[in-house]
Amino acid sequence: MKVGYVYDSIYLKHDTGTHPENAQRLEAIIAYLEKAGTLPKLALIKPRPATIDEIAQVHHRQHITHIQEVALRGGGWLDVDTIMSADSYDAALYAAGGVISATDAVMAGEVSSIFALVRPPGHHSTRQQAMGFCLFNNIAIATKHALNKYQLERIAIVDFDVHHGNGTQEAFYDNPQVSYVSTHQHPHYPGTGVMEEIGSGKARGNIINIPLPIGCGDGGYSLVYEQIMMPAVRRFKPQLMMVSAGYDAHWADELSMMQLSVTGFAKIVKTIRQLAEELCQGRVVLTLEGGYNLKAVTESVKATFDVLLGNEKIEDSLGQSPYRVATPPLTPLIEALKKIHDLP
Repeated sequence: MKVGYVYDSIYLKHDTGTHPENAQRLEAIIAYLEKAGTLPKLALIKPRPATIDEIAQVHHRQHITHIQEVALRGGGWLDVDTIMSADSYDAALYAAGGVISATDAVMAGEVSSIFALVRPPGHHSTRQQAMGFCLFNNIAIATKHALNKYQLERIAIVDFDVHHGNGTQEAFYDNPQVSYVSTHQHPHYPGTGVMEEIGSGKARGNIINIPLPIGCGDGGYSLVYEQIMMPAVRRFKPQLMMVSAGYDAHWADELSMMQLSVTGFAKIVKTIRQLAEELCQGRVVLTLEGGYNLKAVTESVKATFDVLLGNEKIEDSLGQSPYRVATPPLTPLIEALKKIHDLP
């Protein structure tokens, strides 16, 4: 079965200038994938704009209107972190719609797995607030779409961005059909994602936050994925896996203090792919979130596609962190999470 990707030049029109989340990220990724000969191996799925009704499954309509009005005024700052241009509203419609298109392609069997290379990113955007570089919550909107259109009963969202996806958590905090698993640096922006945030009502226990201490690298991430994420997702038995793929936990990224390498990201994606093959016919949809060092994010995205394509060799010219930070002890965290979530 083919591996797909979503991309359109409209994502470059979200003009943020010299902001860390800028058009150069996608330009560099596409150029690197072309140079490496990866793109011809993939099926291109063209995005469509999300409808207002689709976005309103996650966001208040006044939030949608506000984003549109700011764009009509030529753009501007929404908060100290988040900026828009005149074309940002249209780009955001296509970002959310791109992840919907990716989901439809997987559910229709056109591709077995797919990576939506979209921007602006989405996992921080809450029901009524744009924040953390995000306008609309792309993965939450696509997840709602999948639940509604395909009558799925269980979807798992895995988020390995270095920042906690507070908006995604909010969208499904009381929804028993969705399990949200996040590994993130803590303490860090946006300040949410402590292990005691586990969901409410019938969804209690479906939110699994793995707040990692500064300095975690490949070994630490492998440990928590094997001992927490994998048994939790297996128990949930998803029919589709969605992934917020952020690469800002790389040691070279200036927006975090973690020590992951390109090889480490590849191992995370391989774990997710294996779970998807075991639990839901390999159906996995990834969407781009963070990752701001151009070399780190381009190599990590290529490594992600290599894993999805079944390539064993991972190119990692940056290698391991030169800072030689000792891996923080994670046993107390793991034991606490096992107790909270009743994991073996």
